[in-house]
Amino acid sequence: MRSGKFENEQKIPRHVAIIMDGNGRWARRRGMPRSVGHKQGAAAARRAVEYAANYGIEYITLFAFSSENWNRPKSEINELMKLLRYYLRSETVELHKKNVRLRVIGDYTSFDDDIVRLINNAEDLTRENDGINVVIALNYGGKQDIAQAVKTIIKESIESGVVPTREDITNMISERLMSADIPDPDLIIRTSGEKRLSNFLLWQSSYSEFFFSPVLWPDFSESSFEEALNDYARRERRFGAIKST
Repeated sequence: MRSGKFENEQKIPRHVAIIMDGNGRWARRRGMPRSVGHKQGAAAARRAVEYAANYGIEYITLFAFSSENWNRPKSEINELMKLLRYYLRSETVELHKKNVRLRVIGDYTSFDDDIVRLINNAEDLTRENDGINVVIALNYGGKQDIAQAVKTIIKESIESGVVPTREDITNMISERLMSADIPDPDLIIRTSGEKRLSNFLLWQSSYSEFFFSPVLWPDFSESSFEEALNDYARRERRFGAIKST
C-alpha cells in the first residue's frame, strides 16, 4: 500500500529504470559476505516492483547483471547465478498470479542452459499479463545494444540494396534495440551515491530524468522511492523545447 506522501498524482512516470548499486558495500559495512548483500538486494528489488505497481507505473527496468559484471570474481558470479536461479524458480508463479509481465533484455543466452530455460519459461508464462511490466537487464550493455542494432541495419541494407538516410538510421536503431517495444525510461534512479550510467540504456536515456540516491540498494525503501518520484514530479520536461511561460 502507498504511504500517501506522493505530491503530484498527475506526474507519475510511465517507466522507471533503476541501477541497483551498493549491495557489496552494504554487506561490507556489516562485516558480512557480499553474497548476503546480493540476497538483500534481491529482496529490495521485489519491494521496488511492489512500490511501482502500487503507484500505477507501467514499466520498471532493473539493471541486475551488466555485460561488465563478468569481470567480478568467479565465486561472486556463481553466487549471483544461484540467486538468479532461486528467484526465477520461486517468484515467477507469484508474479504471474499478480498479473505481472516479466521480460528480459540482454544476451542472457550466455548463461547456463537451465537459467536460459527458466527465463524463457517465465517470459512465456507471463506474456499475456497486462499489469506492470518488469524488465530485467541481464548480461546487458548499452554500447552492445546499439552495436547489435547497427549491425542488423547494415545487414538489412546490404540485402535490400537501400542506403538509409540519417533520419532513417535514427529510427531504425530505436526499432532494433532489445527494448524496441518498451517506452524509453522517464526516470532513471541510481542508488549508493554513484553518479554514472555504467553502460545502462545509453540510447534510451537520451531524455530521461535522473535521480541519484545516497541510499545503498538493500536499504532502498518506499520512502526512498517516493523521494525520487517527488523529485521527478517537480521537474519540467521540455525535450529540447523552450520553457513554457
